[in-house]
Amino acid sequence: MTRGSIVDVVANARIAGEGRDLLAHPDVARDGVWDLWLADGRIVDMAPAGAVRHRGQVLDAEGAWVVPGLWDHHVHFLQWSLASTRPSVEHATSPAEAAAFAARAAPHADGRRVLSRWREALWHDEPTRAVLDDATGDVPTYLLSVDVHAVWMNSAAFRREGIAPTDSGIVHEQVAFDVIDTLDDVDGAVADAAHHAAAERAAARGVVGIWDLEFGENHEPWRRRADGGWNGLRVFSNVYPDDLEGVIARGLETGDPLSDSPYVRLGMLKVVGDGALASRTAATSQDYDGHAHHRGALNTQPHEMVELVARAAGAGIATTIHAIGDVANAAALDAFARCAVPGRIEHAQLVGATDIARFARLDVDASVQPQHLVDDRDLTDHFWATQRAMPYPLRALRDSGANLLFGSDGPVSPLDPWIQMAAAVARTDDDRAAWRPEQALDARTALAASTEGGSAAPATIAPGQGADLAIVAQDPLACEAASLRAMPVHATMIAGRLTHVE
Repeated sequence: MTRGSIVDVVANARIAGEGRDLLAHPDVARDGVWDLWLADGRIVDMAPAGAVRHRGQVLDAEGAWVVPGLWDHHVHFLQWSLASTRPSVEHATSPAEAAAFAARAAPHADGRRVLSRWREALWHDEPTRAVLDDATGDVPTYLLSVDVHAVWMNSAAFRREGIAPTDSGIVHEQVAFDVIDTLDDVDGAVADAAHHAAAERAAARGVVGIWDLEFGENHEPWRRRADGGWNGLRVFSNVYPDDLEGVIARGLETGDPLSDSPYVRLGMLKVVGDGALASRTAATSQDYDGHAHHRGALNTQPHEMVELVARAAGAGIATTIHAIGDVANAAALDAFARCAVPGRIEHAQLVGATDIARFARLDVDASVQPQHLVDDRDLTDHFWATQRAMPYPLRALRDSGANLLFGSDGPVSPLDPWIQMAAAVARTDDDRAAWRPEQALDARTALAASTEGGSAAPATIAPGQGADLAIVAQDPLACEAASLRAMPVHATMIAGRLTHVE
């Protein structure tokens, strides 16, 4: 069978994830191997392998494991799609090394040099515009921070963007977002081709859907793709405050299709509550270690959060709030509480002990990116060692009853749910011991958090459920972390249609 084929029967499959407990009795299926019948985009029946004659298109799993189709609940999909065209400077250990590397990068067709994954938080020397100017000259040069909350630019880039230059050459938060939005304003055909290629790569990792939190007005490009036959992934396209009134004027509510296609729908209002750890702009209740009186800052004030949540809710649009520091998380939870509506928080990287239980009590989902805890462990220990709040409290949130949703924040970490699951379970990805192992999750929770409904309402493999499925080589509930990260995916399907097959 080939990509695009409709599967009528998945034969000789083992079941992983929610639903397997119903099939656990040893007398029910020989060797635990099942056949699944699919029709009209759903699982219509399941029976022990070989018990019923097959009809139609048969995909033989050959004893491999079926899991629910996976979701990335937080990705900047255009940035992720373009990431392969932007060299990474993450290896650099000083401003001079990063600037010299940038100078060797070839400019894009528009005359700009754009590099990614710039990480300077632990450098001994401070970046300056002069250092970047000396190396890069008159070619506009941009280094996007690994957390996408800052951009280091040379003088030529400041002139091109019409921004007053800073001595450091660094712009943060909204100014940085606006610069990145400009850099991402590529030709529609180029963007669409990159999106299709990225969707194929995601499908090859078992992904069937994403929540796209790309900056700027993103609905028209997604409507164009949907009208052009997009069907590689299910997509929820989020909206930012600047475009909220336009979405309301069109009468769109969360979950509504953006066109006649069922694959692209309106997501949530995204509010940026604070900054990020790597840029030292996340809003915290205690000083950053080594930075007296520096506690980051809120990008959106508490009363503004309340106003935005209320305005969106009144129009049928749900809200998610970016909150990394404990001050931002408390303010976001307060906003949902005051508006008496459910919601969602992106990141939840530093949460006060008294706020942990409020996620479940207020019906606020925790949309988290486990690979960040691995990537940021040194930064956390360096800048947040004396914070009173809990960093990356995945287990505490789960134990309190909060619904966990896993994502990548791509391009900040790779759009690959298996990497996120492994980070949540092992809390390390090198030869060091697990970091804060008391906050590790079990594999079953990690898998559930990577499905559409999240850990509290996971997708289930059972008759009547949707046929968004993936077939993988190993049982993810019995794998070591290294095997999770490298999990071979044999096939992926949306509503029974193959989006990936080996």
